[in-house]
Amino acid sequence: MTVAPFALMQLSSGLFASKTLAVAVQLDVFSMAAGDGITVEEFAAARELRTRPAGMLLTGCASLGLLEKDGDRFLASPLAREYLVPGTRYYFGDFVTMLDERVYAGWMRLAEAVHTDAPTVWDSAQRDSLFDDADPVTVRTFWRGMHSLSTYTARAVAEAYDFGSVRRLLDVGGGGAAFTIELCRAYPTLQATVYDLPFVCEQTAERIAEAGLSDRITCVAGDFFAEEKLPGGHDVALLSSVLHDWSAAENQVILDKVAAVLPDGGRILVAELLMDDDESGPAPAALFNLLMLVETRHGRNYTGATYERWLRRAGCAAVERVPVAGVSANALVVGTVAQP
Repeated sequence: MTVAPFALMQLSSGLFASKTLAVAVQLDVFSMAAGDGITVEEFAAARELRTRPAGMLLTGCASLGLLEKDGDRFLASPLAREYLVPGTRYYFGDFVTMLDERVYAGWMRLAEAVHTDAPTVWDSAQRDSLFDDADPVTVRTFWRGMHSLSTYTARAVAEAYDFGSVRRLLDVGGGGAAFTIELCRAYPTLQATVYDLPFVCEQTAERIAEAGLSDRITCVAGDFFAEEKLPGGHDVALLSSVLHDWSAAENQVILDKVAAVLPDGGRILVAELLMDDDESGPAPAALFNLLMLVETRHGRNYTGATYERWLRRAGCAAVERVPVAGVSANALVVGTVAQP
């Protein structure tokens, strides 16, 4: 029997599912369906749609497991209620929106990125990196999306690794503070510093205040490339989804600076979607690797062996890997610093 092409059909039509989800998030389908559900007519009237496209969208969401059908009513599935209703703790919709509004157009130019080795999500002739965007709306969409992507993984990291002995945590490139917020919730004695670019810190302070953790999490504005020394006084440093944005040489610079401000026995935690050491996968890391092609000048997803090599060069005497059941990281690579 020959191999059937069903897997190829699923791969080639993947955009159908992702855009169905994105439009449903945009129209706030899942909030409307979270209670007693909605009919096609109710949804169409609320969003000023015709019943034909309204019904097609709801049916599409049901086929993807995002809605459940009960008679003529569509109800949010457990997955949608947990992650796609705005205001829920681990709301994922901001990441969906960020991809739809910012990334998909560049991703559709993947062939161009493969041929030119240049990002397609933003114009590399006008900016130095994806973090230089001056448009406040785009910036807010990006960082809200990153927080949405990170928060569930942050919980997974808190469960996978024991932070009980950590006194002060330095979250390097901590973005919207998703990791520090979750870790501080899980470990009541933990104090943390989020170190990131000034315009990121402005938004991050809002997130920290909303979480009621302003007394335990501090924001320090800075640039780990421009500044000679990072903030001191911490016993553990975390780099979550940071190093995949940069080249090998740039990452060694970052890790060297991080190790320099940690005490003997201090730990560096790298949370990433690791590539297999033979670079054959896994698929989430390999596809995210291609996202780095369209998003960055020199970034990529790296193997655990690569991170181990960099950490040892930075002065770590011991390195271990800890599996993580997260969506933006599948492991922690932990290096223990040995100061001379």
